[in-house]
Amino acid sequence: MTDNNQTLDTISLTVLYFASLAEQAGKDSETVQTDSGDLATIYAKLSAKYGFDLPQDKVAVAINHEFGSWGDKVSSGDTIAFIPPVAGG
Repeated sequence: MTDNNQTLDTISLTVLYFASLAEQAGKDSETVQTDSGDLATIYAKLSAKYGFDLPQDKVAVAINHEFGSWGDKVSSGDTIAFIPPVAGG
């Protein structure tokens, strides 16, 4: 059965949040449905939704447990992670 609220271009992703991004999102992971295929657009949409205070250039990104670039495309079923800088001492 087809969900009429989804287009053929909608993909399902698992998104992992770490450190301050997890705090701002109120969760450390979620499944999202999106029609965006690149990481920069996905981060921008999630940033608007959750009010992330870190700009894209301060966040590392990974696809399926490998660091990637903001222009990388994603496919349905991928796991993406947004990783802010971590201070240590």
